[in-house]
Amino acid sequence: MTRIDDTRPFLSARIAILAVSDTRSMAEDKSGDLLVERLTGAGHVLAARAILPDERTQIADQLRAWVADPEIDVVISTGGTGLTGRDVTVEAHRDVYEKEIEAFATVFTLVSMQKIGTSAVQSRATGGVAGGTYLFALPGSSGACRDAWDEILAFQLDFRHRPCNFIEILPRLDEHLRRK
Repeated sequence: MTRIDDTRPFLSARIAILAVSDTRSMAEDKSGDLLVERLTGAGHVLAARAILPDERTQIADQLRAWVADPEIDVVISTGGTGLTGRDVTVEAHRDVYEKEIEAFATVFTLVSMQKIGTSAVQSRATGGVAGGTYLFALPGSSGACRDAWDEILAFQLDFRHRPCNFIEILPRLDEHLRRK
């Protein structure tokens, strides 16, 4: 079973938050606010924050810029993961991924099913890796962001989480780029 190993140190991750919305401003970004509160409360560092419209190229460009920034370990976006024509965040993430973390979507769906039942099928939450950076796309609702953080990311972004976690393999994500 999973657990926190208090004999291991907590290692802070540097996390960027991107809100994707055609209608919200930074002042109205409740999901982003929730994630900032959660990540800083856990001991992580808010490395950057932005809001962009539902434009695939703009989203992918911002993701690439943050992936290229050595001061950012993790990017979490909110919004644009649904099924409507303007929901293009998942496609933008996949334009950037080197590897997709397929199980993230599966686990997110399982968590969501406990809260919203079969409505969970309407989410296309996703996770992946690019350039040594983790990227996660969450729905725009604060409830979905709370569930993703509290039930998945809080554990996987904690070096003390056993039996394994994302932080312990973070230094190895870009090892293929260093091999020649």
